Amino acid sequence: MANIVFNIAKGRVVELYNRVENNDPTNAAIILVPIETTGLEADATLIDADTLAAVLAGTTNEQTTMGRKTLTDADLAALPAPDDSNDRYDISLPTTTWTAASGNAISKILVCYDSDTTAGTDANIVPLTMFDFAQTPSGADIQMTTGVFFRATPA
Repeated sequence: MANIVFNIAKGRVVELYNRVENNDPTNAAIILVPIETTGLEADATLIDADTLAAVLAGTTNEQTTMGRKTLTDADLAALPAPDDSNDRYDISLPTTTWTAASGNAISKILVCYDSDTTAGTDANIVPLTMFDFAQTPSGADIQMTTGVFFRATPA
C-alpha cells in the first residue's frame, strides 16, 4: 500500500484509476516509474509535487535503465465495489515484470496518471502514490506483485 499519497491526488486516486479502466480519455494510462535509491528526497518534500516533472526536478532520480511501465485499461483489474464492511475503498495494481532489469538500485515505485500517453510530457503526468520497493537490478527479471496500492478510508 502507498507510503505517500501526493497532495494533488488526495481524493482523486480512485477517480483517475477508474478513468484509465474505462478508457476515458482513450489514451489515459497509469504509469509506473522506478525511483533510484541515490538522491531520493524525503517523502515530506516529494508529497507536495504536482507533476512527475516536479518530482524529478530535485535530487530524486528516475531509474531509466529499467524504464517506465505503462498500464492501460487492458492491464488493470475492474474497479472493485467499495468495501462497505470495513468502510474503505481499495484499488490494486497488476503483477508487473521488468525483464532483464539492470542499472542503479531502486527504493520506490511512483504511480502516476497520464491522461494522454501519445502527447503528454512529464509536466502533464500527475503523481498519485509512491511506495517502497527496494531492488538491486542484476540482469534478472524483477517482478512486482503489489496488490492494493491505495486505500481510501474515513478521516
